[in-house]
Amino acid sequence: MKPARDVADTIELHLQYLDRYREIIETKLTGLSDAELRGSRLPSGWSPLELLKHLVFMERRWLRWGFTAEQVEHPWGDSGDDPDGRWAVTADDSLESLLAQLHAGGEFTREVVSGADPATVAAAGGRFRPDNRPTLNWILFHVLQEYARHAGHLDVARELVDGATGE
Repeated sequence: MKPARDVADTIELHLQYLDRYREIIETKLTGLSDAELRGSRLPSGWSPLELLKHLVFMERRWLRWGFTAEQVEHPWGDSGDDPDGRWAVTADDSLESLLAQLHAGGEFTREVVSGADPATVAAAGGRFRPDNRPTLNWILFHVLQEYARHAGHLDVARELVDGATGE
């Protein structure tokens, strides 16, 4: 569901849009076979399941490791622990497990940022250098644009798989 047009709280607006895009991502992936989730019809070669895993780790990098400065194991686990590596999934990765992680990450984000001042600067000691820590508002906007961009990518990937279009 789209956020109401009268939501004025910037943090709440970001959170509602992030929830919406998580739902869109789940809808785009639901109904695909394991082969369709793990295969690619795109020249770049990424699969829908790889993109889902990327979103799980992306939000973790920006909020858990970034904003709260929590130390996390394998922050680049979506790309073989290489920040510049190609997205990858393992045999143990499944749609169900990655969707559960996606939604758990969303719950973490909501818990940590609800009611926070959007001008709050990310904590020291995590992802960011002490002299280059972004504000919460900047982080949430970045995470939102990642979700929106990749939802568009999934629109195309899903249409190529079975012709399904729309949100």
